[in-house]
Amino acid sequence: MGSKYTKRYTAEFKRDAIALVDSESLRGWYRQAKADRGEGAPGELTTAEREELKRLRRQTAEQAKTIEVLRKAAAESTG
Repeated sequence: MGSKYTKRYTAEFKRDAIALVDSESLRGWYRQAKADRGEGAPGELTTAEREELKRLRRQTAEQAKTIEVLRKAAAESTG
């Protein structure tokens, strides 16, 4: 006699659950978790490193805009 939990989930439930979860997302999450534990591929960024990279890119873009404004202001004041 089987366990009372053998037929716990219906085929429809399983199908719907599979449709909700994208295996590529799970694979990416798994790889990221490994990187965060220091077990990732060489050169693979941790979550903290990715966040810092985003922050630095935003900061660089903001500084580039500031430089452009200052360059235009300097050109107007000399011309």
